[in-house]
Amino acid sequence: MKALQTRLGHEFSDEKLLHRAMCHRSWVAESDDDHSNERLEFLGDAVLGWVIADLVFHRFGDLAEGALTDLRKSVVNARALAEVAAELHVGEHILLGRGEDAAGGREKVSILSDAMEAVLGAVYLDGGADPAYALIDRLFTPRLADAVDSLDRLDYKSALQEALAHQGRPSPDYKVRSSGPDHDKTFYARVLVAKELLGEGEGRSKKAAEQAAASIAFNAITAD
Repeated sequence: MKALQTRLGHEFSDEKLLHRAMCHRSWVAESDDDHSNERLEFLGDAVLGWVIADLVFHRFGDLAEGALTDLRKSVVNARALAEVAAELHVGEHILLGRGEDAAGGREKVSILSDAMEAVLGAVYLDGGADPAYALIDRLFTPRLADAVDSLDRLDYKSALQEALAHQGRPSPDYKVRSSGPDHDKTFYARVLVAKELLGEGEGRSKKAAEQAAASIAFNAITAD
């Protein structure tokens, strides 16, 4: 466990918490340990959600709400958690029942992600909010930075929807047509609000054309 603590960058005052974070329910069924890591997993999930929401809100201020949600989902999911757990070699320390261990449990996404959440819950209980926040920041912020590169820097459709709602206006309506052969189509989008044309755009896909039209409309209704 000392090696794991070193990789985490957190020295536990109560090492029993880290031990419990490693106790899979299959281990508890075959050992003298009374508690699995499931309660710590529940806590860790909540702590992770809070920290990631705080990080994306404060560090990605140019993204609309919909994009912020997508960014949060990119790291608050079982696969991302399992990848972080693998990088920390958490699987080496998980306590499993004989059957689960023989079935390759140390490499299962569900077991790794649950254990990672349990570790986060254990750090929170052991040291409080600050070390838990710092750990999540260190482990997940690089993933957020990578994920944001795959998002539109501004989701204009979401931004337009929010701006219209703020102004008390109805939701936008998109009309899309295309031209050209199937292998080389160009899409043309018009965005209307209460039958008023606010923007037009084109793109190589329906989504791109709608985003282009939404950007024109958004800039028009938010211009000083």
